[in-house]
Amino acid sequence: MMTIRGFLFILFLQFSLLAVNAQKVAAKWYKGNTHTHSLWSDGDDFPEMIMDYYKSHGYDFIALSDHNILATGDNWVEIPTHPFRQHRYKEYLEKYGKDWVVSKTDSAGKIRVRLKTLEEYRPLFEEKGKFLVMQAEEITDSYKGKPLHMGAVNVKELIKPQGGNSVTEVMQHNLDAVYAQRSKTGQPMFPHINHPNFGWAIKIEDMFPLKGERFFEVYNGHPHVHNYGDSTVMGMEELWDRLLIRFIHDGKPLVFGLATDDSHNYLEQRVGMSNPGRGWIRVKAHELTPAALIGAMEKGDFYASTGVELKDVQFKNGTLKVYVSARPGETYTIQFWGAERSGTTGKILKEVKGSNASYTLGKNILYVRAKIISSKLQENPFENGDLERAWTQPVTVTSTSYW
Repeated sequence: MMTIRGFLFILFLQFSLLAVNAQKVAAKWYKGNTHTHSLWSDGDDFPEMIMDYYKSHGYDFIALSDHNILATGDNWVEIPTHPFRQHRYKEYLEKYGKDWVVSKTDSAGKIRVRLKTLEEYRPLFEEKGKFLVMQAEEITDSYKGKPLHMGAVNVKELIKPQGGNSVTEVMQHNLDAVYAQRSKTGQPMFPHINHPNFGWAIKIEDMFPLKGERFFEVYNGHPHVHNYGDSTVMGMEELWDRLLIRFIHDGKPLVFGLATDDSHNYLEQRVGMSNPGRGWIRVKAHELTPAALIGAMEKGDFYASTGVELKDVQFKNGTLKVYVSARPGETYTIQFWGAERSGTTGKILKEVKGSNASYTLGKNILYVRAKIISSKLQENPFENGDLERAWTQPVTVTSTSYW
């Protein structure tokens, strides 16, 4: 006869399994951007107007990442005389009112506005389970004139540029600083290397020795970041594949690819400007919190996009499956990229025309990732002629399953 203790133990197991299954069912895709700028540094718009843009355009989370500054303290900016900037100030004043907008005009007629801090504007936009604002910064460092920038998402305190005696050393010191703050505070946060080809600053050889490098921008919407490289310097996708090969052989964790706006320009929308809405990530998490989002991202449970939306991405028993959320009038090409264990570069392992496809890793394949290309031209693209795309994260035979 079963004892009461045994019965209670079985009941506990059943409830535990139900809880786990409920969590799995509850997991959903959250859309967000981790690289944006405002008037707190070199962006051309007020934080509130930027928050309103992202929230009203279907984003679930956003991180303003201004250069070497957090949105704290007393910060006044002068409104330039350019008609766009003057018009934007009037729109800002009309939208939020004189009781909210703190400004002053000097004897020469120049208008200065006090920027709202994160803690001031955050309550206007955050809604539990609907919209999340994370504190971030772009650690803006350099080495011998080369711009070396790193995103630091969900930081608790400002991280100053750490410097170093080489490109690699500068990046490593800044990576270490983010992880040190994470360890000290217990707050979930993560660094990501921004636009390696900006200023042609970062070579792949500079990235090979890095420890703790988990994320980089495979796509950045800023017009000067050279996403596609040139005749002498590789683009971001080739860099990603070569980096994966080296990291896997060195026993390091996989590096994951982000798509970001790096938005600076909100008042004029066109190619050649750094506009919002060009690149984002979709994270599959159980809830809209920093801990859940960052935890999912560190497992690779997200994809990057410039327009293509996915119903789901699954990886189980060595098979990567991709399901596109197809739209009428569009066709899709799903490419599976990877490398053989003896290979030095990535290559297309399989290509499928359609909205669903799968690839099973063989023993000789080091990793696989999927790239999905739509027939639709991207609206307001990084470069004229760009098609909408999406990138899943790489997996290996030892990767854990996607939800």
